[in-house]
Amino acid sequence: MKRSGNPGAEATNSSVAGPDCCGGLGNIDFRQADFCVMTRLLGYVDPLDPSFVAAVITITFNPLYWNVVARWEHKTRKLSRAFGSPYLACYSLSVTILLLNFLRSHCFTQAMLSQPRMESLDTPAAYSLGLALLGLGVVLVLSSFFALGFTGTFLGDYFGILKEARVTVFPFNILDNPMYWGSTANYLGWAIIPAPAGAVGSEARQPHGPAPDGAGGPHLHSGPPIRRALHR
Repeated sequence: MKRSGNPGAEATNSSVAGPDCCGGLGNIDFRQADFCVMTRLLGYVDPLDPSFVAAVITITFNPLYWNVVARWEHKTRKLSRAFGSPYLACYSLSVTILLLNFLRSHCFTQAMLSQPRMESLDTPAAYSLGLALLGLGVVLVLSSFFALGFTGTFLGDYFGILKEARVTVFPFNILDNPMYWGSTANYLGWAIIPAPAGAVGSEARQPHGPAPDGAGGPHLHSGPPIRRALHR
C-alpha cells in the first residue's frame, strides 16, 4: 500500500494512537472510576424523605411560576386589564411570589432538619463561615432591592413598568444578578449556621425572589438549579 506523503498521517492512522478527544464519554472507562466520595456524599441524602421532596418541588416550581406568569402577562396584558392597572397587577403577583418564597424557605428548613448531618461541619469555623455567607447574602439582596425598587424587583418590566435608565449602582456595578448570588449565599449560610449543621452543597443562582439584572425590556429571569443543603 502506498505510504502517505504526510508525515503525520501514519501517527493518525496508527492503532496505537491515543483516544480521540472528541469521542466524549465513549472514551471513559467507568470501571476505573472511584465513586467512594460520591457514595459518601449520597449517604447524607434521603431522596425519598417527604421534606426533601417538598423542598425540591418548591425550589423548582417557584421560578417556573413567576417566569410563566410574567411572560404570559407581557404577551397578553390580561393581568393588567383584570386589575385595571399594571401596578396593581404587579403588586398582586409580588404577593403570590412572596408567599411562595415563605413556603420554599419553610420546606428548605424542614429538609435540613430531616436529613442526616455532616459531622465535619459541626465546628466553630463552619459556623463562622455560615455567618459570613449569610451576612454577604443579606447585603446583596437588600442592596439589590433598594437599587431596583419594588416593581423593579418583582418583574415590573413585564408589566410595562420600566425605569428611565439601566440600574448601574451597587451592587450591579460589581456583579451580575446580585440578588440571585445573594440568595444563594443566604441559603448556603443558612444551611451551615445551625449547630450541629451540615451542607452537602449549594449551586449558584437559586433565587430569593425574581429580580432583573437591570432595567429595560423583558427578559427571562432564570432560577438557579436545585441545591442540596442538608442538616440533621
